[in-house]
Amino acid sequence: MSPETAAGRRVSVAAAAWRPGTWIIASGGRRWDGVAEADAMRAALMALGVPGGSIVRELVSLSTRENAARSAALLRALGVGEVQVATCDWHLPRALRELARAGVRASGLPAKAPVVAPVRAWLRALREWGAG
Repeated sequence: MSPETAAGRRVSVAAAAWRPGTWIIASGGRRWDGVAEADAMRAALMALGVPGGSIVRELVSLSTRENAARSAALLRALGVGEVQVATCDWHLPRALRELARAGVRASGLPAKAPVVAPVRAWLRALREWGAG
């Protein structure tokens, strides 16, 4: 997973924040070339030094809302009450809202996105706002 991609930036931020005795939930059921996003993230996290036993995969979600709900269930099962979320800086407000809606106390670990053209940034912000 290349650090130039959004997923690569998120994985890099998560790996840098990981500490022994903590969990990382690699979440995402979307598939590319038959590989689930969570599986690709797990492999990339391990390549960055995170032990496989510290990574829990959520392989079903296809949206931010599903990701939050399914991750919340995993967190409850693990007995985790508070988390940090590594995601794109522009997506972080929506991710935190959805996690709060799912009953998870979370703070953000923003993965800095590259600068984009103003029109693209505006369209992305509109999509994030409209997605609820």
